[in-house]
Amino acid sequence: MRSLRRARRWVAALGGLGRTPARPWPPPAPRTENTWTRTMNLDIQCQELSDARWTELLPLMQQYEVVRLDDCGLTEERCRDIRSALQANSSLTELNLCSNMLGDGGVRLVLQGLQSPACKIRKLSLENCCLTKAGCGVLPDVLRSVPTLRELDLSNNPLEDAGLQLLCEGLLDPQCHLENLHLEYCNLTGASCASLASALKAKQHFKALVVSNNELEEAGVRVLCQGLVDSACQLETLRLENCGLTAASCEDLCGVVAAKPSLQVLDLGDNKLGDQGIATLCSSLLHSSSQIRVLWLWHCDITTTGCRDLCRVVRAKQSLKEMNLADNVLGDEGARLLCESVLEPGCQLQALWMKTCSFTTASCASFGEMLAQNKHLMELHLSCNKLGDAGVRELCEGLRQPGTVLRELWIGDCDVGDEGCASLASLLLVNCSLRELDLSNNCMSEEGIRWLMESVEQPGCMLEQLVLYDIYWSEEMDDDLQALGERKPGLRIIS
Repeated sequence: MRSLRRARRWVAALGGLGRTPARPWPPPAPRTENTWTRTMNLDIQCQELSDARWTELLPLMQQYEVVRLDDCGLTEERCRDIRSALQANSSLTELNLCSNMLGDGGVRLVLQGLQSPACKIRKLSLENCCLTKAGCGVLPDVLRSVPTLRELDLSNNPLEDAGLQLLCEGLLDPQCHLENLHLEYCNLTGASCASLASALKAKQHFKALVVSNNELEEAGVRVLCQGLVDSACQLETLRLENCGLTAASCEDLCGVVAAKPSLQVLDLGDNKLGDQGIATLCSSLLHSSSQIRVLWLWHCDITTTGCRDLCRVVRAKQSLKEMNLADNVLGDEGARLLCESVLEPGCQLQALWMKTCSFTTASCASFGEMLAQNKHLMELHLSCNKLGDAGVRELCEGLRQPGTVLRELWIGDCDVGDEGCASLASLLLVNCSLRELDLSNNCMSEEGIRWLMESVEQPGCMLEQLVLYDIYWSEEMDDDLQALGERKPGLRIIS
């Protein structure tokens, strides 16, 4: 008797694709192997290090340019060894110790190791290392004494406003030349924004600020934006996800967009901007000086009305390459408006994320027509929309046309059954551009999956990755999929 089991395997090459994260996009793939390369990199992730293994690694930490020990079970006890190794390493340019329980004492030891006059480190990540406000007293001295440091990531540490105040003292020092600062999930409030704004005013070379998932609220964001406007920095990246922004905050953001033509990445996801806020923001993005490349507005209470304003930006801004509108109620009319805008000569969009946007089968005629004529869009994410088999057939009809360029199509949890699999199987025999197809959490049977298998095994099929996460099948089917992967090593089947 064949027993059904859930197809749920984490694959190191592309881990985590099927989970439902807080953000509507897949997380980076976790790496789990040791890697030593010609560029002198030591990269170990998700491994508990025995005493013997640790002893082997210490000499390498004294000479390698890049040291990454991510989620390796490190504690304060081993930080004494790390300090000694770092003091002896004059070649180190990057150190990543994220997701280790170093604590305040361990972080202090590590930072002491970086304060050698010979230190040349440029990138330091201590994300999720149990650093608290009590351990931030060492930060000012580090920022003063390590002038080569350009990127600092302290995300997922409960620094609180008091800890940020100490960090800002270091930022204000003329010897600090930091360019990128990541402070996501640091328990910050609007009270910290004045210190941060003052520090940024003094940073002429500052380029990237990430303060997502902190309770800055409308008043705090206003202070922060004014600091950025007053700064002489050439800001390129600003991420303010889930910071309590409102429609009124978009007025403050317009000031930043106008003052910083260097701004290329603007991430405002998971804020209640609404259509009114979007209209305000778009008026600034449409200015000729704006060179926005990446615009993330997922879960921002945008409807078809706000979509109309965004379409003006899509049509006019050739600089715009990636847009995330996931988790907004755009509806089929919003889909039609966006598809028409993508086909305008002024649109150079390459990636469009629209998971959970209330699309139905009726929207797929617009998507199909757009895919048939589009010459720039390479990634289209439509997961968690009720497209159905009829909708998938419309998508496939568009992608069957000569000269299509789409490389990634995500239609997980879209009510795709066997008929949809048949359409996709036929498409894969003629389409030359598609490289990645995500069908996770759909309702096809084993018969539908076998039709796909037959197509991807053909020499002419160009698909490189097939994602089938959260689909039920038999052990026999599981074995057949593994065998297919072995017969066609250029294809990764993620399940």
